[in-house]
Amino acid sequence: MLLNTLYTLIATFSFSILANIRGKNLVFASLGGGFTWFIYLVSSNYIHTSSILCYFIASIFAAIYSETMARILKAPVTTFVISSVIPLVPGSGMYYTMSQSVQGNVTMSLNLGIQTLAIAGTIAIGVFLVSSLSKTLFHFKRMLDIKYKELKTNEVSGKYLT
Repeated sequence: MLLNTLYTLIATFSFSILANIRGKNLVFASLGGGFTWFIYLVSSNYIHTSSILCYFIASIFAAIYSETMARILKAPVTTFVISSVIPLVPGSGMYYTMSQSVQGNVTMSLNLGIQTLAIAGTIAIGVFLVSSLSKTLFHFKRMLDIKYKELKTNEVSGKYLT
């Protein structure tokens, strides 16, 4: 499992170079991909019934990691999201769907296509949920800070809000 994670980290590092990520962002974006794949592997060892749920858990982790690192390193969130999610992208599912389609096996092609779309949709939903929640929380925090500053300035000047 650790060796698989190391290979994923190296592949994510290479992809991040191709995506033109530089400096310390390159290292942390690559770590995001490695950690995300590790979370997927751990969850798939414990959850044997649904690989979709494992992808969802890993995509939520990737989004939380990306939002956190973007705030810490003051970089765009997409820098980290793309690199963190890349190991989860169902490329083999797309390949096997097309392979079965070309071979004329329509039933298998449809089954694989639906499964691939479900995985891709699950990843998108996980990232969307965390991103939306993050934006909402930071907006709410900003509003509280503004209200607190208004109250503090009104207290200092002797004015009270009614």
